[in-house]
Amino acid sequence: MQIAILSRNRRLYSTERLVEACRGRGHEVRVVDPLKCYMDITSHHPSVHYKGEALDRFDAVIPRIGASVTFYGTAVLRQFEMMGVFPLNESVAITRARDKLRSLQLLARAGIGLPVTGFAHSIDDTEGLIRLVGGAPLVIKLLEGTQGKGVVLAETHKAAESVIDAFRELDANFLVQEFIQEAGGVDIRCFVIGERVVAAMMRQAKEGDFRSNLHRGGTAKLVRLIPEERSTAVRAARTVGLNLAGVDIVRSRHGPLVLEVNSSPGLQGIEQATGKDIAGLVVRFIEIHAKPFRTRTRGVG
Repeated sequence: MQIAILSRNRRLYSTERLVEACRGRGHEVRVVDPLKCYMDITSHHPSVHYKGEALDRFDAVIPRIGASVTFYGTAVLRQFEMMGVFPLNESVAITRARDKLRSLQLLARAGIGLPVTGFAHSIDDTEGLIRLVGGAPLVIKLLEGTQGKGVVLAETHKAAESVIDAFRELDANFLVQEFIQEAGGVDIRCFVIGERVVAAMMRQAKEGDFRSNLHRGGTAKLVRLIPEERSTAVRAARTVGLNLAGVDIVRSRHGPLVLEVNSSPGLQGIEQATGKDIAGLVVRFIEIHAKPFRTRTRGVG
């Protein structure tokens, strides 16, 4: 097979591992920077061009699109979909996952457990918003934040008021979310491929922090999931429309609650914590499912 990896940096661990896995399984692979692509979007002959060459021979594309380039990166991916190339994750699903509000609304509609969450934009009724999620302590998240950036724990009512007022002054969109105290700064990253969880790790926040992201100094170790956690992770990925997802959940007294569904989860932490060849499992999924025009949306919607 001919496989393209949309990535801005071929030296990233995840990109290198996917290249290695593709070549190890006998496939030709090329890393393509989506921001350096340009497109002919005419209806009869859609095409993608890169460094003066038409990219018209690929059977599948693996999107590793960073949050900062979501708009153009998904446009390039959508163009490949229109050309009939199989996407590991579709452009529409990636766009859903990157929009925290939209993805949480989809999960809530599907009946998947979530922390109590409120959404606001420059709200005047700060008191009402705080009451909506059960009061302090609570978590406030900028919609545009990633890897734990733009996420604040307000431990007191007054601190919550101050942060919300600050975001209001910034004219920002933000979520206010119930803080699950019993989780103790621990969450679980479930790595979903297709219809199953292939690996999971427990992430512990560093001392003095509540964010368990590995990029912020958190640590990870292998964890055994209960059936309800597995089914919750798979349902969450399916609801957003992702074939590959990192589903972050916390254990609460009410059962597993989904914090976020990530469309481009990193491979380094999960492979090191579990010892599994996740990159190889990704390529195997593509081998089984890649067929021309085998997408739900055909690049539209």
